[in-house]
Amino acid sequence: MSLIVIGMSHRTTGVDLLEQVVLGRGQAEQLETTLGGNEHVDASVVVSTCNRVEVYAEVDTFHGAVNGITESLSVATGLPVKTLRDHLYVHFEDRAVAHAFNVAAGLDSVAVGEAQILGQLRDALRTAQEGGHLAPALSALMQQALRVGKRVHTETDIDSVSRSLVERSLVRAQSVFGELSSQRALVIGAGAMSGLAAHTLARAGVGEITIINRTPAKAQRLAEATGGTARDWADLAGAVADADLVISCTGAVGHVLDETNVGATEHAKVLVDLALPRDVAVELGDLAGITLLSLEDLSAGVADDAEKTQVEAAADLVTAEVAEFLVNRRAAAVAPTVAALRARAADVVAAELTRLGQRTELSEADAAQVQMTVHRVVEKILHTPTVRIKQLAGEEQGGQDYAALLRTLFDLDPHESRVSQIPQVGPGAGGDAS
Repeated sequence: MSLIVIGMSHRTTGVDLLEQVVLGRGQAEQLETTLGGNEHVDASVVVSTCNRVEVYAEVDTFHGAVNGITESLSVATGLPVKTLRDHLYVHFEDRAVAHAFNVAAGLDSVAVGEAQILGQLRDALRTAQEGGHLAPALSALMQQALRVGKRVHTETDIDSVSRSLVERSLVRAQSVFGELSSQRALVIGAGAMSGLAAHTLARAGVGEITIINRTPAKAQRLAEATGGTARDWADLAGAVADADLVISCTGAVGHVLDETNVGATEHAKVLVDLALPRDVAVELGDLAGITLLSLEDLSAGVADDAEKTQVEAAADLVTAEVAEFLVNRRAAAVAPTVAALRARAADVVAAELTRLGQRTELSEADAAQVQMTVHRVVEKILHTPTVRIKQLAGEEQGGQDYAALLRTLFDLDPHESRVSQIPQVGPGAGGDAS
């Protein structure tokens, strides 16, 4: 089995196309179900955020899996296969592991080092588990990716670098308004990103915070948690008109804000669109008095040497974790061959000791000594090839090549790696002659 990642992100395409491929939870679950029926795909996890759509999979064949996953993505998104192929990236085995760990660490995010991706990966893994779409190798990869991401945030200073998209938008808003303490902010939506936005606004000391959401109870809870007020969805146009800073992230299909509820203004107004598909019509950015900030606008890279140093520290940690994971993975891959070799040796020893017990009368002490001697001889003979195979497993391909050679030389079947018990020899040891 091999690991593969096929996806599209802000690094390979613009928002215009990316917002067309974003999948809701139901669509992601349906895609996993569809992939479960593909003969080349044994397991899959679909990760869909506002910045990426990726399929992590455990596969039998590379080309068959790539074609099958791409075609399934085409059906799920409604985009032609050719359009997808122009923007999709494919990572296989070692590169798939490295990509998964970098994503979990936030090193592949729009806002480098952001921690929200950890929760999104955890949700995607849970969905795959609940749907029965996981297999051992893929599960191990995703679980370890989550551990690596958590370790990066606890053992490095990446959090000091990782300004969230909301924090970046506030910096941009300050360049328009100056101090935010006298400004009125409106948050549209009450999900995870909207909650992050509202709490960030509260910490920044924004003058007033208003929450509006299609579900009034959710808006009220978020408003109470952030010292704001809630308004009814029917009053959206009025809430936008009253606000200086508007942050929208609803996950709705279609625009939430357009020229029907937002118009030109004599006073400066900043609209921040953190949603994919977009919540805010791009045309609003052309209206007088309005500054529109999209995900693309907020995707600036790391700013200075101090921040680069922290990112490099996180990257070094990830690189070490990738190397360790690959060594362990390759060692696990040759383990059945090692077990099969030991099982073959145990079978030979068992047969010979049985034959000896039938032909020779040995005292219990002598029989025990013979058994111990033979066991030691076998252990010494097998020790070096066993250790060497495990060492070679840490190399890029050598471990697999030598494991294949061992299977050929000794006619081993790693799927029948039982370990035989060495029988007792001496008085009372019976059995038919071989």
